[in-house]
Amino acid sequence: MVLAAMLMSRALRDCGLARRIALWFIRVIGKTSLGLGYALHLTDVTLATGVPSITARSASIVFPIARSISSLYDSEPGESAPRLGAFLMTCMYQTSVVASAMFFYSSAANILLGDIAYEVTGIEVTWTSWFVAGLVPGIVSSLAVPYMVSRVLPPEIQSTPAASEFAKTELSKIGSIKGREAVVLGVFVFLIAFWVASSYIEWLSAGLVAFIGLGVLFVTGALTWDAALDERSAWDVYVWYGGLLTMGGLLNETGSTTIFATWIGSWFVGVPWLVVLMGTLAVYFYSHYFFASTTVHALAMYAPFIVMLVGAGVPAAVAVYSLLFINNLQAGLTHYGTTTSPVIFIEGYVSFRDWWSIGFMASVLNLLIWIVVGMSWWKILGLW
Repeated sequence: MVLAAMLMSRALRDCGLARRIALWFIRVIGKTSLGLGYALHLTDVTLATGVPSITARSASIVFPIARSISSLYDSEPGESAPRLGAFLMTCMYQTSVVASAMFFYSSAANILLGDIAYEVTGIEVTWTSWFVAGLVPGIVSSLAVPYMVSRVLPPEIQSTPAASEFAKTELSKIGSIKGREAVVLGVFVFLIAFWVASSYIEWLSAGLVAFIGLGVLFVTGALTWDAALDERSAWDVYVWYGGLLTMGGLLNETGSTTIFATWIGSWFVGVPWLVVLMGTLAVYFYSHYFFASTTVHALAMYAPFIVMLVGAGVPAAVAVYSLLFINNLQAGLTHYGTTTSPVIFIEGYVSFRDWWSIGFMASVLNLLIWIVVGMSWWKILGLW
């Protein structure tokens, strides 16, 4: 499943469909600097529905376009960055973590942790269940974060009609959707539709759907075997995924997680579970200052924290989903929070001080949204 989805992301990049999506959003709403911020985010959100890599989306697709638009307004790394580039790069990265939090298949780590959550708690995370749980807080964050960045790091250039014209010109150059691009678009729509259906049809697995889509890409030539072999990150995940999942299952089968949960739960006797949850989420979130990867962070802390929360009386569904969302949002804290952030930071558009200060402000905003709005929404959904 993870391998097929990551190879699908390679096809999206190679055929040019991902770039077309970005240009379309910029043409429609990119006439102001804030509109550009939303356009870049909407591109990321669209791709995050089925591209399990923030690096493949943000660093490989969205970032080059943001850099080109900055150059249109003579905003380059260094002294001219405040004209537009600093805002676009900051907004793009801070919203990319929101996009990752909104969809199950936006990250290989999400898929791995979803399986670990099932092994430990018995709660099955699906494309649809994740989407529904993250929908309302995700929309609020999507609206709030770009606006916050525009107020804290306002670009000198507010009106950007040239960006919209640039996108229009580029779209006219590449013409209509045809050939490989049409095949990839069809497969992408097929995957999303049947991933949703797999949440309701017991015999239809998400993995089966993914490999059918991958097979179509290979047969039609929309994805070549050489390109697939070159996607090293996909094969890396494929190798270690099974072992880590098996480890989680063995911990559960031996009763280790139950013993640990009971022990930890005894520490919080008499403490309201909501207080325990908020404190735990804050600790989990800000401990990411000490990690350079959300996957590594999750593998070290996700399962123990889930067990701890359930042992302290937190509803299992709330524990599972809240930590899954937080595991993505925390990546905005630093310039090394994911493999994507260094790619953007080393370009020199955003200073160390601005990156860290805005990262912290965005973290507070996201925590408030996903705890206050999220908990209210999950109450309506019956998760607690």
